[in-house]
Amino acid sequence: MAWFKRKEKGITTATEDKMDIPKGLWYKSPTGKIIDADELARNLFVSPEDGFHVRIGSAEYFQILFDNNEFVELDKNMTSKDPLNFVDTKKYGDRLKEVMEKTKLKDAVRTAVGKSKGKDLVICCMDFAFIGGSMGAVVGEKIVRGIDHAIKHKLPFVMISKSGGARMMEAAYSLMQLAKTSVKLAQLADAKLPYISLCTDPTTGGTTASYAMLGDINISEPGALIGFAGPRVVRDTTGKDLPEGFQTAEFLLEHGFLDFITPRKELKDNINLYIDLIQNNDIR
Repeated sequence: MAWFKRKEKGITTATEDKMDIPKGLWYKSPTGKIIDADELARNLFVSPEDGFHVRIGSAEYFQILFDNNEFVELDKNMTSKDPLNFVDTKKYGDRLKEVMEKTKLKDAVRTAVGKSKGKDLVICCMDFAFIGGSMGAVVGEKIVRGIDHAIKHKLPFVMISKSGGARMMEAAYSLMQLAKTSVKLAQLADAKLPYISLCTDPTTGGTTASYAMLGDINISEPGALIGFAGPRVVRDTTGKDLPEGFQTAEFLLEHGFLDFITPRKELKDNINLYIDLIQNNDIR
């Protein structure tokens, strides 16, 4: 029975190697429901047993929102640099190369323009698989350029946030993106163009402190974690027990921080409904 015994102790899986979307035949939701992986994909990665929304990336959101999954990606070859020569457990430059090779992404956000329910729409979508969806200089620049494209062509703008916050390897460069994106969104508002912000699980840190909460309509998927600091940090700082469900989408909706919670199946219809209402157009 030696084959049954673990020979190496302390085996762990790195965070970036943990997959929310299953590779195998079955997926087990946090409530213990077992779902066929193919059925889960057909259901937009929402568990039909308990409604749990599995984390997905920009490829899946673009497929959901753009008609026939047809779109043009903007600034798709933009990549991060390492101006600070930052080193933690490894060099930042090496980390970037590894994660780009593994995820086939250039950075933690993708921007695209295409038709949604027959009308052009600009969408910026974050990918948590790329260094925890952290916000660096490229993320801020691509969002700003996406907004510029929306202003130039008079199009609505949608931001899909999924992020652990600012990218520590870029220090102040990362923090500058909070102000940079917020100013550009003010210009979008001056142009009287709609901005829909979708918060998905998780939306935390500097992302929440800037563009994620500045939408004309702020919406979320069910059960998403949304907040600035994590619950443990808040508890340790305040010295108080936190309310049940603290920082869930449902808690934020109840306390006025969100306008709607939208199941993924209704996401395309609802986003376009809000855009039509804001622009006083006929409902599609």
